[in-house]
Amino acid sequence: MFNNILVVCVGNICRSPMGEYLLREKLLHRPGVTIESAGIGALVDKPADDTALALLQEHGIDASNHRARQASEALLANADLILAMEQGHLRQLHRMAPQIRGKAFLIGKWIGDQEVPDPYKQQRPAFEHAYKLIDQATDAWLKYLDK
Repeated sequence: MFNNILVVCVGNICRSPMGEYLLREKLLHRPGVTIESAGIGALVDKPADDTALALLQEHGIDASNHRARQASEALLANADLILAMEQGHLRQLHRMAPQIRGKAFLIGKWIGDQEVPDPYKQQRPAFEHAYKLIDQATDAWLKYLDK
């Protein structure tokens, strides 16, 4: 059972907050599940990117309280499941905490090991593309998480 899920990207202001808040919304009916996010190069204490916030808001999800935080060995060790946006993130996480190998995966694992490209400092279509991939990826994870 996955009760503590961590979603990871680089800055923790675009992709991982979208993943965190989408999963929270999709798993609302699962009491006791904690879903958090962090970045491997986090812009610590920064809110989520305005475009990411707007996309979530348009889908009825309020992420205005989000503040970026740095991934740490302790945070990784505490997670039951770690979902990263890119293979490079997984490599960095494995270097940071080698013991997580069996519980860290691409968020896009069940949609053909799809990576989610970083929309940071890009136009809205890049955010829409990332959001769509994260939405599809989190849907694909549900059959493994919704037990």
